[in-house]
Formats: sequence, structure tokens, C-alpha cells
Amino acid sequence: MAPPLVSVPMKKNKKPSLVLTLSAAGLLIGAGSAAYWLLSQRQLSSSDLLVGANIIPGDALFAVSLTTDPQQWQKLREFGTKETQAELDKNLVELRDRFLTNNGYDFQKDIAPWVGNDVTIAILAPAIASKAAPKPVTTNEDAASDQQSMVMVLPVKNPEIAKNILAQPKTLKRGKWIDRIYQGIAIKQSEGQAGENFSAALLDGRFLVITDSPKATERAIDAYKNQTSLATTGGFAENFPKIANYQRFGQFYVNVPTAAKIAAASPNRPLPAQVLAQLQNNQGLAGTMILEAEGIRFKGVSWLNPNSQRVLAVENKAGKMQSRVPAETLMMLSGSNLQRLWGDYILTSQRNPLSPIAPEQIRGGIKSLTDLDLDKDLLSWMKGEFSLSLIPTTAKQDSPDDFRVGLLFMVQTSNRQSAEASIKQLDEVMINQYQFQVQPAKVAGQPVVNWVSPYGTLTATHGWLDGDVAFLVVGAPVTDKILPKPNTTLTSTIPFQQTVPTEPNPTNGQFFLDVERTVKNFPLPTLIPNQQTLLDATRSIGMTSAVSDSRSNRYDIFIALKKVRNTTLLPSPESNKSSYATPPTTSP
Repeated sequence: MAPPLVSVPMKKNKKPSLVLTLSAAGLLIGAGSAAYWLLSQRQLSSSDLLVGANIIPGDALFAVSLTTDPQQWQKLREFGTKETQAELDKNLVELRDRFLTNNGYDFQKDIAPWVGNDVTIAILAPAIASKAAPKPVTTNEDAASDQQSMVMVLPVKNPEIAKNILAQPKTLKRGKWIDRIYQGIAIKQSEGQAGENFSAALLDGRFLVITDSPKATERAIDAYKNQTSLATTGGFAENFPKIANYQRFGQFYVNVPTAAKIAAASPNRPLPAQVLAQLQNNQGLAGTMILEAEGIRFKGVSWLNPNSQRVLAVENKAGKMQSRVPAETLMMLSGSNLQRLWGDYILTSQRNPLSPIAPEQIRGGIKSLTDLDLDKDLLSWMKGEFSLSLIPTTAKQDSPDDFRVGLLFMVQTSNRQSAEASIKQLDEVMINQYQFQVQPAKVAGQPVVNWVSPYGTLTATHGWLDGDVAFLVVGAPVTDKILPKPNTTLTSTIPFQQTVPTEPNPTNGQFFLDVERTVKNFPLPTLIPNQQTLLDATRSIGMTSAVSDSRSNRYDIFIALKKVRNTTLLPSPESNKSSYATPPTTSP
């Protein structure tokens, strides 16, 4: 195989932002679908590590490994809707043509006979991520070293064929091929191509390494020979096996401290020094993607830097809140300890411009609205399991302005006396500051307190469950759905059971979202491109998390998806690309 397979133009951004970095990474995951044509036969791997982890330099920013099994790729194309399939197919065709067809290669003839069971694509961190300060004068060589380079590792199942293809590459449209030796390894690289530098080497006859930079090839060889690869990075070898699966579709790895350094170097959104120091405590985030009959499962793990002083509290005490909400619940998020969760959020979010909401804003907002101190008056007694749920109302709506859903917050208190004192303060604020009526009432024989707005509308209700669980309902009056305890709970429903993972167990938190019913009845804010198209393809989402040990967290996520029947084949390389101006015809 010759280097043109990974023809990637060199870009001249000397200081790429984190957004650009992660966008490129996201493109490789979603569109790295070039592997659909780069890959062919499936072989079960006995390794629990990312393929090529012993070759990719340890400071790599991002790496993704994708299966070569064509049946799995076809299975992926069956998920979703006609629209999502058309978008996936468009990306597959564009990347196949870019990496293979446009460079004179045919998958079945040139690639299938020798490629292994997975391929890995990695983005190496630019030199700026490890520099203390930029040089006063920048040369062309310096500019090249500041690029984010790409490395592709392709396991070889037939060394002889791979050697022949590497020895006799396709003729370049411009420039020529040259041969050189580095650390005893033969390298073939292009020369004379404007903006493009390809380099390829065969390591021990087992791995074909292709890069978009000669220096990146040297870095990969150094990592392989000097044992400075991902496989030797702190915590990598210990944590990656936790998410191993021999039927995996793909795997990924993100180098958290390197990503933080790039963000800190960005002139647009620099990270404060204290935030950067805190992020250095985190080392890696990794995941495995598995295709199942009804959707896609992700098994994830994150871990701290082995040298960091920070440790995690192994506190997996969630799992009861979902049994306190009714079957019709649209969304439920639970956790083990709200006070500890807030503390963790502060560590990584305080004065962090990348955080969705600054802790100071949250504290200030609560103080302004309620005159209560978030830490002293509220979180001090919120050390037990908590949950946030959306429950639709079945009551008749008298006007279009009536709430159609109730927001339910529940928390197990560690000190009921302190909790009652704070809640009493809150009642007084509602009376004195907002002119609400605070009215004692009963639901199913249990005492509750209603907040009634000046216009006579029931706005909120609070009370107690099981003696130590405080609850607050805001919006639609759904208190009668939790008092008394519902006969049919969320945990007994088929969507919850089929979506929310049962592992890891015990858990420190779970999440469930019935996407179909939520999107159908309630508008959602747009957070990502093509959001509605993706939501239309999704039935439900579930997640279960746990603290594995003092250094790592585990996450299992399942996305239940719709399916497209009778999927079409991808257009052949000879087909007119303009056919993708409209989606291909598929059966609904």
C-alpha cells in the first residue's frame, strides 16, 4: 500500500484551538468511515489495548480505532433513518474517493488482501503543546513542527503483499517518491507535492504506518523502539482493558492534559493557570463502541494522572431514585452525593471559560433569587442520593400556558433538621419576596406544602418521602404521581430496562431519556449541528456510571436507535458523486 491512501493536506495553523482540535477528532470518529473501504476482513483480537497503541506516540492528542468487518459497517448503516443513512453514506463515499479512488487504488484489489482486523488513526499534538514559549523568529521548519500530524496504523495479515505494494506505489500526479532509512527502518515518502507530505514505513512486517509528515513517521518509530508510546502512558494499560470487547466496532482515546494545554495556548479562550493545573490531574478518557441488535453501546473509562495528588471517593450509592418515579417519566438523572458532585464541578469549572455555567454564577443566582447560601444552607445537608426527573401531566389543561410537564427534584438528606430549617427559610422568601401563598396540604394522606402564585396558579410543591428524602415539584402538578409510591415505576418499564445499562453495579449515577416522547411533545434547544436529524433517529438514551477505584471512573451508555429496512449499497467509485445531492432511495 502506498502513502497516497492518506492524502491529507497540511494546514498552516500554528496555534490550533481546542475547538479545531476536537472538531478534527470528531470528524475522524464520525467520518473516519473511510475505514469502510479501507477495511475488509474481521479477525478477533486477543489484545485488550487500542490497536497500534505500542506505535502511537504517548503524547498523541486523540486516537480512534475502527473495525475492518464489513458486516459491522453494514449493520451500522441499518441504524437510524433515511436521512441519517444518507448523511453517513455521503461521508463514506467522499472519504473512499479521497483516500482510495482519487489516488488510483481499489479496495478489493489493493487493500483487502493484506489489511488486518482494525485500523487506528491518531492525531499527534502540535509542538506548541509542549513548548514553554514560542520562538522569537519562526522558520518554515518551526511552522511545520507546530502542525497537528496524523498517524494511521494498519495491522498487516499478509506481509508479502503489503511489502510489494509499498515497494511499488502508484505514480504521483506531482512530485516523486524517495526512499530513506531511519533507525534501521525503511521509509518511503513523497517529495515535491505542494502542501502534501506522505510517509510510510513497515514495522517488523506487522504494522504499516502512514503519516502526513516525515517527522510524524520518525516520532512513531521512536515511540515503538523506545517504548514511549500510548501503551506506556500512565494509566493506559491499566484502564483500557476495563472496556475491552472482542466484538467492538471501534475504540477511542483522548489525552486530557494535552488537550488542556492546547486550550490554554489558544489566544481566543485561554484557560486560567489554576484550571490548567487541575486538568493536569486527569490523564485519559477512552471508550469502546459496540453495535447491538437495537442500538449502539459505549463502554467508557476515565482516569487520573498516576502522579496527581487528587484521588476519587469510591461512593457508589445510587440506584433507588428511579423506583420512586412513575412509569411515564420522560427523563431521569440520578447521582450518589450532590454535595460531592458540586465540589468536583468547582475543581474543574471555577474560572474555566469552557464550562457551561461558572460556579460563581450559580452561587450568585441562588443567593439573588432565594437569599440562601448554596454551600451552607443547601448543599451542607445534601450528601445522599439525588435525582432530577421530568414527568408529564395527565391533568386537563385549561389554557395553552399551563405546564405540560413537572420538574421533580429529590435528595436524600443527611440531616433532616438542617434541611427543614433551610426549606422554612425558602418558604419565607416566597412569601415576602415574591408574594406567593405558602399553603399546607395533603396528597394521598401525606403532608405537603404548596406554593401558589399571586395569580392563583399552583407553581410548586415540596414535601418528604420515606422520612429522609426531600422533594420539590416545579411546573405541572405531578405530586400525586409520587405520593403514594407509584405501582408501576420507571424501572419496571421496557424502555428503561432495555436502555439503561445494568453495569457497572453498584453505581454512582444513572441517566434515562425517552427521546421519542420528549421530542414529540416538547421543543428542545439546539446544541449540536443536525440535532433534529439525530434525535429523529433515536428512541432512547441510557447511562450508568460508577467510581471504579480511587483513580478511575467507568461509564456504560446505550443509545436505542430506529432502523432503516432494505438499505441500499453504496454507489460504486464510477458513480456520479452528484447523486448525493438528494438522499438515496431506501425503504422506510
